[in-house]
Amino acid sequence: MNKPSIYGLTFEQLTDWLGERGHRKFRAGQVWEQLYRKRVSAFSDMTEVREDCVKLLEDHYEIMTLKEHTKQEALDGTVKFLFQLVDGNLIETVLMRHKFGLSVCVTTQVGCNIGCSFCASGLLKKSRDLTSGEIVEQVMQVQHHLDQVGKGEKVSHIVVMGIGEPFDNYVHMANFIRVIKDHKGLAIGPRHITVSTSGLADKIVAFADSDLNVNLAISLHAPNNELRTRIMKINKAIPIEKLMNAIDYYLDKTNRRITLEYILLKDVNDQPEHALELAELVGERRHLANVNLIPYNPVDEHSQYQRSSKETITAFYDTLKKQGISCSVRLEHGTDIDAACGQLRSKQIKKAQ
Repeated sequence: MNKPSIYGLTFEQLTDWLGERGHRKFRAGQVWEQLYRKRVSAFSDMTEVREDCVKLLEDHYEIMTLKEHTKQEALDGTVKFLFQLVDGNLIETVLMRHKFGLSVCVTTQVGCNIGCSFCASGLLKKSRDLTSGEIVEQVMQVQHHLDQVGKGEKVSHIVVMGIGEPFDNYVHMANFIRVIKDHKGLAIGPRHITVSTSGLADKIVAFADSDLNVNLAISLHAPNNELRTRIMKINKAIPIEKLMNAIDYYLDKTNRRITLEYILLKDVNDQPEHALELAELVGERRHLANVNLIPYNPVDEHSQYQRSSKETITAFYDTLKKQGISCSVRLEHGTDIDAACGQLRSKQIKKAQ
């Protein structure tokens, strides 16, 4: 039977687990430092931890459970990793370079059931959720890669926007955030962590009520129900009105800015009337909302969608700005590799088949 990843434990959970087995609290601190500051890859490397404690951990947990299957490096420094899980499934993780630091985009599920008609992630249906340990380990694997490169670089930002719907794996996603935020470990600040959802209204409310205090992004992609239902089937169950009610609850409860993500699809949702309708939808929320316009990365299996022209993107942006809407155009990363989320995984699985 496969042992779980020790990265799935928060510091409090590790402290309790060791305490129940006769070890004092400071021992958990030693183990935590070895994992996240010294970044050991094997329990046998924990030379500063008592031998019986190391043996106990070794008997019940693994440190490294992901194997690097494929790695693609882009000219702009973006690195896309395809990791193999212990059950043979494949997931993607991406390292991106920004002026403000290094961000890692993590995956939360094997496949996705949301079924957005433009997305490569949903080409293969969800087979299971990832554990919190498997999500944390994606960040650690990237950090180990940076350590091996030897430039002293550290992961500074996290986006939970990889394969899967994070709020459909809420418990493990939340545990992951608590681990990476811990000031004794990776110490990634809450303002440097963003979770994206396709719009699970009840989980947005739970997120607002939680103690996570990280950034929220909503995959909106259309300004009305007819269009959003056509490109995102989740809108049938959770129409825009219900989604906006949940967003209003989040804004009232947290007073934190949100990001509304909007992928521009040529001649589908990128016309001036769509921009005006989007501005009206944002409405009075404009002081706490930023619209992030995303140039589309074409996917072979979704040939009905094409990238909007630069002129169209600029016109859409200008229309929003004239309506007083805060907006930005996402800087692209890894355009010379399989840039679309889920694209590399899908290609590798098809090749194997």
